[in-house]
Amino acid sequence: MINYGRQFIDNLDKKAVLSILKSNWLTQGPKIKHFENSLKKKFNVDDCCVVANGTAALHLTGLALDWKEGDIVLCSPISFLAGSNAVIYSGAKPDFVDIDNETYNIDTKKLEEKIKFYQLKKKKVKAIISTDYSGNPCDWKSLRQISKTYNIKLINDNCHAIGATYEKDRCYAAKYAEVVIHSYHPVKNITTGEGGAILSNNRKLCDRIRILRSHGIKKKSKKDKPWFYEMRELGYNYRITDIQCALGISQLKKLDKFIKKRNRIAQIYNKCFKNNELFKIPSIKKNCKHAFHFYPLLINFKKLKISKKILFNKLKKKNIQLQVHYIPIHLQPYYKKRFGFKKGDFPIAEKFYEKEVSLPIYFSLKREEVYKVVNNIKSLCIKK
Repeated sequence: MINYGRQFIDNLDKKAVLSILKSNWLTQGPKIKHFENSLKKKFNVDDCCVVANGTAALHLTGLALDWKEGDIVLCSPISFLAGSNAVIYSGAKPDFVDIDNETYNIDTKKLEEKIKFYQLKKKKVKAIISTDYSGNPCDWKSLRQISKTYNIKLINDNCHAIGATYEKDRCYAAKYAEVVIHSYHPVKNITTGEGGAILSNNRKLCDRIRILRSHGIKKKSKKDKPWFYEMRELGYNYRITDIQCALGISQLKKLDKFIKKRNRIAQIYNKCFKNNELFKIPSIKKNCKHAFHFYPLLINFKKLKISKKILFNKLKKKNIQLQVHYIPIHLQPYYKKRFGFKKGDFPIAEKFYEKEVSLPIYFSLKREEVYKVVNNIKSLCIKK
């Protein structure tokens, strides 16, 4: 099966994991700090805290930034549920801003309009979670300016874009955002199985997150009580293991190679699908390098005799598994019922969802498999 995404594990990865299984530490050992230091160096950031998964990273960020009832956090409706769900976990209210029609990232003009709308209602927007959708960096200069102008915390949901560059800078994320979120799920650009991280130049914030990730416990050294610890606030068990971190250290060394291969695959897709009114390939600004966590192809199904469902089913019979990223969050039953969102609230996101399909893209995908995907999609979509 040619899946839309897949991890790549080599013998060096296996050796790294096996070395931990042979050691005295399976969890909470030296590899955690080693992985954090590797991430700090790779992305030129002052501090880093690795955790159980990307959702935990988002939740802990909300806790550390003291989101609470009455606070509003703005997000993109075209993202995974984890970001807006984490806002709800903290007691705050998520709201959405429609996407840009070209980059598929949050529209900065509409973002500023939404902030002004809440100002008129005497309500405070506490934070912005901006997702680098599919690995394509947002307009971070504009986002940074907005965050400064309105004194709003800026979070980069960088889970899709690990290895991307903005203004020729691979370390852009923490340069513009207060907090950067990573996910190391198997289909992401590097993997620890499950896992995630918070990166920030705010060391005090990361210190608090370290306490919150481990039940809210802070160990204190006392000569007469070497076992002593204190719990000063409610935390969670969001820790990651040495086994996972050993894999992450090994994977991180291959990140540049992974991104290079993903971009080569994307170039083939671009060449094959461009200049056809049935298809729209991703738009990338000159100052950016896409990380291609997935490849979003827009297909104009209104001009076809087949639906998205039929296309998926026919391709599955050919052992090609596509995906869709994402069903707009505001159309999920929970969000409609709890917050009153409805169809038509974010029309660009909704139209995007109607057309989007995510094509297979991963390091071990062979050239002939890429062309198999292309040829089968074209044979089903293009009239002869």
